[in-house]
Amino acid sequence: MTLASAIETQDLGRVYKIRDAKKKERQELVALREANLRVERGELFGLLGPNGAGKTTLIKILTTLLAPTAGWARVAGFDVMREQARVRPLINMVSGGESSGYGLLTVRENLWMFAQFYGIPSAQANQRIKELLEIVKMSDRLNTKSSDLSTGLRQKMNIVRGFMTDPHVVFLDEPTLGLDVGASRDVRAFIRRWVTEDRARTVLLTTHYMVEADELCDRVAIINQGRVLACDTPANLKRRLQRDAIFRIETDRLNGAGIETLRALPGVRSVVHRSGDARDTLEFVLARDEVLGAVINAMEARQIRLLHLDKREPTLEDVFVDLVGRSMAEVEGDAK
Repeated sequence: MTLASAIETQDLGRVYKIRDAKKKERQELVALREANLRVERGELFGLLGPNGAGKTTLIKILTTLLAPTAGWARVAGFDVMREQARVRPLINMVSGGESSGYGLLTVRENLWMFAQFYGIPSAQANQRIKELLEIVKMSDRLNTKSSDLSTGLRQKMNIVRGFMTDPHVVFLDEPTLGLDVGASRDVRAFIRRWVTEDRARTVLLTTHYMVEADELCDRVAIINQGRVLACDTPANLKRRLQRDAIFRIETDRLNGAGIETLRALPGVRSVVHRSGDARDTLEFVLARDEVLGAVINAMEARQIRLLHLDKREPTLEDVFVDLVGRSMAEVEGDAK
């Protein structure tokens, strides 16, 4: 018998009814639109998108915390609406930045208490706590009160909590949010190790960090404004842009001058502008190398001084820009 996919959705949607105080009427906010996904067992699957793209809404539906308004979803072969009691024992969830646990309890006591909610025998729970804390380099904090932990260590404790029950499917919503480089590296290594040790295990990870999605995930779905725009391996998503020429140009401070003119040039697929302290950066995706000459001529005509130029390979951020037309930072900035 063929095993069911770890996660499957069909035309999944969620609409929120919100009240407009000025107009004194209820309006609809579409958070998720016709999302179709299939995540196989053993995959480390990523949802990549800006804040407000619909990633958290999708996870809440898949973890039975929120009802969809359209479509259906199954986790571990069970319908998340009709078979919630079958889904919940098989899953776990961790969100970045959450402050779970009780500050007066030690790390061990918090994790042991959580294990009891799932009926894990005390001796087994304590053994699992020691093993998992050792993996995330927190063995020396076993008896530290959680209120005395740094933000990074508290998040590592939350990560351990999510894996304590050895679930079939783990949902990680921005698990490295707010962590420093070292803590993020430890968390990513732990996630990858957990999946690799048992190919029946599955992780669905949401992130807006391009490097994290590229480094960790077997496949990535890019999501924006509630829609799944593309889904494939990071390598294949980037390969779709290898027909294009990607150039990085450093200039004097621009203050936004001339950017729209450069975007409108024939053969320019997209331009991402980043401001720096002393200089700005323009990243161009061009239809072909020859378009670069027209770009440079246009810059000279507008007295934009070119300081440095190089050509590079595509990244997932380039893929996002190609799909959406703007960088993720620009999309998040518009939403504020």
